[in-house]
Amino acid sequence: MAIQNILPDPYNTITNSGDSGGVAGPGFASMSLSSAQPIMRDRTNSGRLISRSHAYHKWEIDITYNPLTKAEFDPVYNFLLHKQGSLKPFYVSLPQYRVQGIADKTTTSSAVAGSTTLACNTTGIVPGALFRINDSGDSSHTKAYMVTRVGASSITIIPGLAKSVTSGAVVDFTDPTIKVIQTKDVQEYNLANNNLYSFSLKLEEVSQ
Repeated sequence: MAIQNILPDPYNTITNSGDSGGVAGPGFASMSLSSAQPIMRDRTNSGRLISRSHAYHKWEIDITYNPLTKAEFDPVYNFLLHKQGSLKPFYVSLPQYRVQGIADKTTTSSAVAGSTTLACNTTGIVPGALFRINDSGDSSHTKAYMVTRVGASSITIIPGLAKSVTSGAVVDFTDPTIKVIQTKDVQEYNLANNNLYSFSLKLEEVSQ
């Protein structure tokens, strides 16, 4: 079996040896997803606004769990300990994007880094859909994107492409996991007198 590099959840299981399969992780009680891209703003003497992006885009994810038994808690906590805080990236599968009902697409032309449009068959795609790009020309393209507009033969996306994309690359809408690190290097939990664990998690996207 392959090493499990997705945060354990009910659909992504893990064995005692760290392989996929075995014990299911717990579901999320709640989660939030934030799109973070700092903008520099200034005004001229006449009041005209000047703004530009001055940093890369990233997704930020906050996850909260319901009180967990030890059997539910251990697969997640030990998985995270193995990642050594923010040292080692891993992937997270968000439940609202796990089954989007959109077939994977293929790009019909190449696109340069920074482009906010992607040419493909747009049948079934809707604004708000999350996707990743599987490009045989660049296997390190791990950035996650979201559709903001859908045209007849192209989609508008946020953020702009982190890397150039070749024609024929797969636009992956099937469980598009996000590559993340933990934002804190201290792992802590609370254990109540009913022997249930309280635990939450803050993550931020990383790209290669």
